[in-house]
Amino acid sequence: MEPPEAAQELAVWAVTPRGAELALSLVKSLPSADLYLSAPLRSREISSIYFDRLSSVLFKVFHRYGGHIFIMSTGIVVRMIAPLLRHKTEDPAVVVMNETGAHAVSLLSGHLGGANRLAERVAAITGAQPVITTATDLNKVPAVDLIAQREGLFIETPGAIKKIGMALLTGRNIRLHDPFGLIRPHLPAESVTNWECPLENRGEDPNTEPASADAVSEEAPGIFVDDIQVDPPPNVLVLRPRSLTAGMGCNRNTDMSEMKALLLETLNTFGLSHRSLKRIASVDIKRDEPGLAALAAELGLDLVFFDRDRLREVTAIERPSAMVKKHIGVESVCEAAAILGANDGTLIVPKQKTRNVTVAVARIPYSSSASAPADSNTSAGGRSRS
Repeated sequence: MEPPEAAQELAVWAVTPRGAELALSLVKSLPSADLYLSAPLRSREISSIYFDRLSSVLFKVFHRYGGHIFIMSTGIVVRMIAPLLRHKTEDPAVVVMNETGAHAVSLLSGHLGGANRLAERVAAITGAQPVITTATDLNKVPAVDLIAQREGLFIETPGAIKKIGMALLTGRNIRLHDPFGLIRPHLPAESVTNWECPLENRGEDPNTEPASADAVSEEAPGIFVDDIQVDPPPNVLVLRPRSLTAGMGCNRNTDMSEMKALLLETLNTFGLSHRSLKRIASVDIKRDEPGLAALAAELGLDLVFFDRDRLREVTAIERPSAMVKKHIGVESVCEAAAILGANDGTLIVPKQKTRNVTVAVARIPYSSSASAPADSNTSAGGRSRS
């Protein structure tokens, strides 16, 4: 077997005969796992990826897997993975087992990477004792990073996670701005104080400046769940809901760079976070427009299209165009597409334009933000950590 070129779920590693036996039994119960064995353990009866030097092959594949199970000494694993670590939001789960199968230790990325869950999964298969050391789990305190992950929120300031966790562990009050109601239900009511939005307008005013650190700085730590720009101090955890849709129109064969520049400039001008973008929407005759497809792929967004009959049904248009109506038969592409792409949401940024591109932004009613718009053609642009 050869190491994978694309992302895989799990890798199981062993360097001793007894460890190889345990690794093989694990792989039989984990059909999505690849088995890696030291070259001296080579056998025609075992389908495995064999390695001569653990550090060399691990360097190539560490981030290609969502999780790793190492059946060997913890010291070996620590030394091998230390130079490969990037960030807690990017690193894979790492679980270490001793070759007797007595313990399954969650070593790295316990929450966001899922190592705690993986250790428990391995323990259920082998009968090992799972070893979990994260304080929130041990004290039965909500893990805000896991809550954010489950709710599909982008963690913009991961350095503040530990401050929120410590506040929950010590019973300290947390200020919460959560107009979408995504985090509040998961936190103890007695630990949370309502935190009014630091901006009067949530993206509607083009002259609005991002909230300053002074505007959001409080003595108590805070959680800020919204799509508006803020400049937070270190004690504020900023979480971004996927609550915005960008409607876009363009001339044929417009370069992706012009589309991207207008989109990001518009979001910045109106004080909206690009990390809250969920999808790009346009008219169906632009389905083969390479710039739109490239932009969606680069930003990791869904790309949806609506036919002209659907676009004509939209009445909440602020800036209709007689020229667009003349050429394609609708008064608006970008504004109407933004509203439809937002599941009949609210237009918060009317049409902005350059010579070749138009863009508008709508906010998704969050109860429906996880759903794709009905009766549209959708293509996935991929996923992005940007």
